[in-house]
Amino acid sequence: MPEPIQFLPELVEIAGPLHKVIQNGVVPRATVSLMQLRAGQILGSTYLTIRETANLREIGEPEERITAVATWQDATYYTAAERIALELVEAVLTPSPSGERVPDELHAKAAEHYDDKALWTLIMAIAHIGFFTSAALIAKPIPGMPPGQNYSVQEGQRQ
Repeated sequence: MPEPIQFLPELVEIAGPLHKVIQNGVVPRATVSLMQLRAGQILGSTYLTIRETANLREIGEPEERITAVATWQDATYYTAAERIALELVEAVLTPSPSGERVPDELHAKAAEHYDDKALWTLIMAIAHIGFFTSAALIAKPIPGMPPGQNYSVQEGQRQ
């Protein structure tokens, strides 16, 4: 699909502030990227997975931490706070047989590691994923290409 900004220039006014919120420094950039990488894996989005893998490499994360995100529950590379962040993103994006995705116990565990501002930052990081999921899955941006250059120029071209 072609670049969406040419059709919906208002997206710039939404996306920019949303990025600013999740990059407020309250939650480490690595934690947000680990969450977004895990979300890409859960959602089956090659674009999100490649983008966040590149972002994690760019900020100097070791390959073990990047590749072990898919099996974070058993991996020893993550802090308790990062584990909670990964558990939260999985809880939100994975249907639960009981219907409740984020039980009070999980919220309480998260509150042990994050203050209110940091917890809201995590919530907005997950909301950010939700906001862009449709574009990643339907429009299929080109993996590895920077924003603004990651969509085809020909209508109907699929990657």
